[in-house]
Amino acid sequence: MEHKNKFDREYEKEYAAAKKCCEDLRLRGNDAVGEDAAEFMDSLLSPEEIAESDLRVALIGEMIKARKDKGISQKRLEEISGVKQPVIARMEKGQTVPQISTLIKLLVPLGKTLAVVPLDPAILHAKQ
Repeated sequence: MEHKNKFDREYEKEYAAAKKCCEDLRLRGNDAVGEDAAEFMDSLLSPEEIAESDLRVALIGEMIKARKDKGISQKRLEEISGVKQPVIARMEKGQTVPQISTLIKLLVPLGKTLAVVPLDPAILHAKQ
């Protein structure tokens, strides 16, 4: 029997779970999540939680962009920031919420910093 690596086993497990969910959705139709999946997701989160998530995604996205623009690998970022590469990878995948101190350690070598600025009122009202 062919030996499967961890990635292959994880992929098969996730694929089987997704297939089961799709079958459930097919059987229940719109009763599963309503007419609009985004509307369903928004109903689970408060406007504040959505705004927080959007900000976190934008921040991590900017960090990834800065890293790639400078041609720096995650491993090299580990070397110059002191933040372990697996931590960087989990953060970039959205699997963890980084502490501010960790973000600063990563942003400084990328020539970036954090700033507290007023939010656009249109964004605030759109979320409410």
